[in-house]
Amino acid sequence: MILTFHEGACIRASAGDTTLVFGPVSKQSKSFKPTNFGADVAFVSANHPDMNGVEEAGRGDKQPFVIFGPGEYEVQDMTAAGFPAGSKWGGAPRGNTIYSVHFDDMTILYLGALGDLDLPKEILEMDSPDILIIPVGGGGALTPSEAQKLAVKLEARIVIPILFDDKTLKQFLKEAGEEVKPVDKLTIKPRDLAGKENDVVVLAS
Repeated sequence: MILTFHEGACIRASAGDTTLVFGPVSKQSKSFKPTNFGADVAFVSANHPDMNGVEEAGRGDKQPFVIFGPGEYEVQDMTAAGFPAGSKWGGAPRGNTIYSVHFDDMTILYLGALGDLDLPKEILEMDSPDILIIPVGGGGALTPSEAQKLAVKLEARIVIPILFDDKTLKQFLKEAGEEVKPVDKLTIKPRDLAGKENDVVVLAS
């Protein structure tokens, strides 16, 4: 699996001929720039222009299967479950869906713009995720301190921060006790996860 970051809450995951995108930025976003790519599946966690740009996730005739909200999904070689949670991203209370995705023999837990430390019990009862994608920048989502506490609780092998600026990312890394240089992409196989525990990977946009 290859993971790349495209500003805001937007992460792309590719394996084989399948591309997933989480939180694609819309043209209406005032904070982040959209990126066009032909995704097979688009996950929208919150109905906000910073992360609901499904029209940007397609290219030409290739339009993604859109997953928006709680439920169970199976598309091509990927299975996913969405769970309701809360956010105040954009300054107002709004629904935010947490997605647990099994793809390329690994589990991704994508928290979107989560602003609430009280997670659905189904999430807490799951096996620890291989990859946790977590907001760390405040602004209605988790603060750096809250994000670090939750990351420790969830016991992910790899933690990827989203929705940050330089200041909040620095604070999150300090809380995590890590010094990490951003990388352009993360290429990961299941065997690479052995021995990892809350390893923070910062993806450059």
